[in-house]
Amino acid sequence: MATDDEVPGDEVSSDAGASEAVRPRPELATMLATEHWSLLGTRSMTWSEIMSRISILLTVVSALLVVLALFAQGGGFDRSLLPLAVGFAAASLVLGSLTALRVGLASQEDAQLVRGMNRLRAAYVELAPEIEPYLTASTRDDQAGLMATYTLGSRRPLLVHIVGSTTFFVLVVNALVAGALGALVGALVSSAGWVPALGGVVGGVAWLGIQLEVSRRLFGIPMRDVRFPSKG
Repeated sequence: MATDDEVPGDEVSSDAGASEAVRPRPELATMLATEHWSLLGTRSMTWSEIMSRISILLTVVSALLVVLALFAQGGGFDRSLLPLAVGFAAASLVLGSLTALRVGLASQEDAQLVRGMNRLRAAYVELAPEIEPYLTASTRDDQAGLMATYTLGSRRPLLVHIVGSTTFFVLVVNALVAGALGALVGALVSSAGWVPALGGVVGGVAWLGIQLEVSRRLFGIPMRDVRFPSKG
């Protein structure tokens, strides 16, 4: 029997409010999935652009070598060919350096896209905690979570990850072109055999060092806005 202080309608209202609070909202999953596909599409377009630019770089370098070989076949490979070879190598190095810069920026963008998808997975797990054991990629948006998604949960030394990256590949190509340019300049300056060799080694190593330092500064920026840090 209810007392004067108890209002039967309050209990019903309270139950209705609790039911409303825990009501499933499937539209949230739809919105999250839409954002996920948007990030995936952006990532795909970014790397499609990068692969195209690298293909253009290698095509141009190969074409310049063919042109140089045709000139040498027609006029003979002598010192008169060196200025043309230096010009071709310099042009290739400029094109390669611009490509390396774009690849580095794209790698930064890719990391942010992966972090965004990690956050969306965290939202999926919050909506349906039972799916977490079935996820391969990480739900954390810090450095550890980023690497866990890149390596799909397996252990991989950071050095191997760097050396096997697209960025490092372009840097090595540029270093080889810089070495060739240094050797050609050395041959143009002096006919002594050690001068081109020294110029090639110094040019290649120096340019690789410069590129690595630029990449280190580019990727050494601290990660900010970490919303879901790794546990422990």
